[in-house]
Amino acid sequence: MASGVPIIILNQNTKRESGRKVQLGNIEAGKTVADIIRTCLGPRSMLKMLMDPMGGIVMTNDGNAILRELNVQHPAAKSMIEVARTQDEETGDGTKSVIILAGEVLSVAEQFLHQQMHPTIIIAAYRQALEDILDDLKNKIAVPVDINNKEEMLKIVKSSLGTKFISKWMELACNIALDATSTVMIEENNRKEIDIKRYAKVEKIPGGLIEDSKVLKGVMFNKDVTHPKMRRRIENPRILLLDCNLEYKKGESVTNIEISQEQDFSKILKLEEEFIEKVCKEIIALKPDLVITEKGVSDLAQHYLVKENITVIRRVRKSDNNRIASLWSYYC
Repeated sequence: MASGVPIIILNQNTKRESGRKVQLGNIEAGKTVADIIRTCLGPRSMLKMLMDPMGGIVMTNDGNAILRELNVQHPAAKSMIEVARTQDEETGDGTKSVIILAGEVLSVAEQFLHQQMHPTIIIAAYRQALEDILDDLKNKIAVPVDINNKEEMLKIVKSSLGTKFISKWMELACNIALDATSTVMIEENNRKEIDIKRYAKVEKIPGGLIEDSKVLKGVMFNKDVTHPKMRRRIENPRILLLDCNLEYKKGESVTNIEISQEQDFSKILKLEEEFIEKVCKEIIALKPDLVITEKGVSDLAQHYLVKENITVIRRVRKSDNNRIASLWSYYC
């Protein structure tokens, strides 16, 4: 330790391997992961039955969902699962295809390792193959698509739903997907941007039928008003977004108060009520029709605001608050 080099103490059962044996072991681990989901791909794909840590059983053929539940220790297998996660985050589909393709690439490389070919030569060949594939995809295989042609776009979307549970309601699902995508599409400087992670959200409400699903061109969250007398329908409202409490909040530091007379307790309550009244007056002065806060709202605050015909919604998620802010700034 005097030289600054750390000392690593390993378990007695730890094995240290290197060379060709490790390379072949990595290939075998990658092929094993690919074989797990190989039967989930294609028109005759099958479902996997998964059991979560709580004992619940889920049936799915989604590659990322299956691999996410695997508890693996091998570094190469972990890398394969990371590939599936990245594919799901960046594209949203094709997790099974990319894992099976990676498994086949490793399988083909195995025979070259047995022929004592150096890994750098194999990698260079694969990189050249990638360039050739991309060139063929761009110039020979790819066909132009008119994204404004709904019928053509529906055909493309339907091709990815054939083996999914939702295929029973394929027409509905495809139309909803296209409608939602076109709703969140932003065009700036002759460039189209579609960020479904930030601007598209699926809100599930118990009850009803799948056919009741639709695209709402706005922001939706499943919350009720805080007072029964507050308005439930407001058109073109003035909205105030808050991330603070509309109730008396104790300070973070511990404060001990010794009360010797009954009147002192009433004074403390009076101070808290005056604080709430002051905050409500500041809100009322802004003349909002709707107040949305991420925190709680006291009964006294509800009383002052409902008297001014102001509707209040509380304990909204920060992500929903940000969506509302983005939406209103866009329309303003």
